[in-house]
Amino acid sequence: MDTLHSMRIFVRVIDTGSFTAAAQAMDLSTAQVSRLVSELEQQLQTRLLHRTTRRLALTEAGERYLQRCRQILDEVDEAAAEARGAHLTPSGRLRVHSMTGLGLQHLTGLIARYSELYPDVVVDLALSQRTPDLLEDGHDVIIAFARELPNSQMVAQLLGPMFSVACASPEYLRKHGVPAQPADLQQHRYLRLLDPIYEGGVDAEFDPLPGESFQVNVAESLARAAQAGMGVCLLPSFVAAAAMRDGSLLRVLPQHRLRQRNIYAIYPSRRFLDAKIRTWVDFLKTELPPLLAADEALLEEPVHWAVPG
Repeated sequence: MDTLHSMRIFVRVIDTGSFTAAAQAMDLSTAQVSRLVSELEQQLQTRLLHRTTRRLALTEAGERYLQRCRQILDEVDEAAAEARGAHLTPSGRLRVHSMTGLGLQHLTGLIARYSELYPDVVVDLALSQRTPDLLEDGHDVIIAFARELPNSQMVAQLLGPMFSVACASPEYLRKHGVPAQPADLQQHRYLRLLDPIYEGGVDAEFDPLPGESFQVNVAESLARAAQAGMGVCLLPSFVAAAAMRDGSLLRVLPQHRLRQRNIYAIYPSRRFLDAKIRTWVDFLKTELPPLLAADEALLEEPVHWAVPG
């Protein structure tokens, strides 16, 4: 028996004053309405109504049950309306996960702009150097890097490309010279990004890489080490571009684009998609690619080797 349905019928019988009127209002037969109320009483093991040929009267238990039914049905209707609204109006808490570098360089600023458009959405941004399990970790959207479209039951929207470039500080290059080809790196100190997301897919000319003098698992920390003149490193494009804009790093071996990946927004399902997820992914698809393109354009600009002396 559908208890909620039977509760609605019971309330409608009381509100309309008869089984017949309730049946007409709910497009049922009078016999169906009478049977469902009787089944409800049997399930509860108590009489809810006194029935006569002229009128219906609530028992004492029926009075109490009627009040609770109204409360429960009001809450159920409110929950349903809220759920339907989630499909239409962005609101509530949006849980986003991203790799640290992209989150710091681009996503935080984009979230600020998204929040202006949708002030009823509270964004939780989690940054780490691993790709979590979307469902087990409770995220709504994961921004992930992969060479190919992830093979899963999730939906993946392509946001744009990323890659790594070789960089060093002007001061380091002044002291140690500018490598003209990958083999020249064997004469330089190499700073390594110790992160499986960015590793792999290196050009054959960069394998094996030169001897390491420093390694770290966060790209921004690696950039700081290179800016301090510690050596040459491979940086993700969005991190390298930020350092090149202020002149603290210069790109070396500009003909090489390494460790290429695609950036995806991954989320559970297209069906009945929550409005906050839909609007966030649509916003990313519009706003992130121009930022990535600007990074790429800067990295592809000719390098003028006016290294300070």
